Amino acid sequence: MPVFAIASTPTLSRLLFTAAYSYLLGSIPFGYILVRVFRGQDVRESGSGNIGATNVARASPVLGVLTLLLDALKGLAAVVITRAIFPGQNILAGLAALTAILGHMFPLWLKFRGGKGVATGLGSFLILAPKTILVTVGVFLAVVAVVRYVSLGSIIAVGSLPFLAWALHDYRSTPLLLGLMAAAAVLIIAKHHDNIRRLLAGTENRFQWRQRR
Repeated sequence: MPVFAIASTPTLSRLLFTAAYSYLLGSIPFGYILVRVFRGQDVRESGSGNIGATNVARASPVLGVLTLLLDALKGLAAVVITRAIFPGQNILAGLAALTAILGHMFPLWLKFRGGKGVATGLGSFLILAPKTILVTVGVFLAVVAVVRYVSLGSIIAVGSLPFLAWALHDYRSTPLLLGLMAAAAVLIIAKHHDNIRRLLAGTENRFQWRQRR
């Protein structure tokens, strides 16, 4: 059984409104802001050039953890706000999750050069599919623990997201919401295209929690 029931078909104005504020929430570049404020650096000029938690952690593990939490929180906030404004509207909540992820990936403030969306996706779907997210996090941790490739752990975990949601009966009877979840997974994996090339070439760096001096 789905966790929430769809009250009615959302109108175009509600779809656009939800997409707009969810994108703006997702586009807040916490990783960039934190490194700029606390270290006086542009995180895009070091490591992978990404504004996400993994690259931030290469400069500062503490800031990396904080970035992870804040990036997840903005996705969570988009869904929580949507459920508060439009209770029972599963499709709008799913749209909020997807557009928050898009905001993180393509932030207006950084000329549409953002992160890969893993943490924001985690926060976005935490309320919508808690069982699925719990298992997905377990998959991620297991892969990283074995191979120490954060990118591979992210790709495998995100790729399993819609299948786990179906298997665990999160919205099995709501195919459109599963479709939004699958679209988010495809976008996040696509954002890892450079990592995929390096993994195939055997040149991807294994992650180490070590602060640069």
